[in-house]
Amino acid sequence: MEIAECGTEDIAVLERFMPSHSVDGNHAARFARQRAGQSGYLIPWLEGRPVGHAEVRWTGCEAAEVRAAQPGCPEINGLLVWPASLRSRGIGTALVLAAERLACERGIGVMGLGVGAGNPRAAALYARLGYLPTVTYVDRWARLDRDGVRRERTDPCVFLVKAL
Repeated sequence: MEIAECGTEDIAVLERFMPSHSVDGNHAARFARQRAGQSGYLIPWLEGRPVGHAEVRWTGCEAAEVRAAQPGCPEINGLLVWPASLRSRGIGTALVLAAERLACERGIGVMGLGVGAGNPRAAALYARLGYLPTVTYVDRWARLDRDGVRRERTDPCVFLVKAL
């Protein structure tokens, strides 16, 4: 497996293998933030296919509660391993470690990420990697349904932080 920052040519491939319906978390939006220097969009490749993604948002988490509690803390956002049959094979761990390396290369000594209250499997991974809970918040995001209608979503989350 290889992990690389997303390139222009990767967007169409990502949409073919992992179609995104998030309004601001789709592949093109994440790549645009990367090009603007606001993030790094990491893609793991296995046998020539993308098998997930993670965005390192240098601007941090958008939730006001997190910004107040962890000012200046970059955030790993949108971590996904796909398809689900590839989970628990080290891809998520490799993505987190790659994100941490990017932060260290920039001289950043801390990394954070949010985990949904209903995702104990991810919470266990992050705890195993040394992330500690700091603040609860409600993640708000939007996705487009099959008819192209915008649907607002909310998820209770905990923001976790690790000193690098």
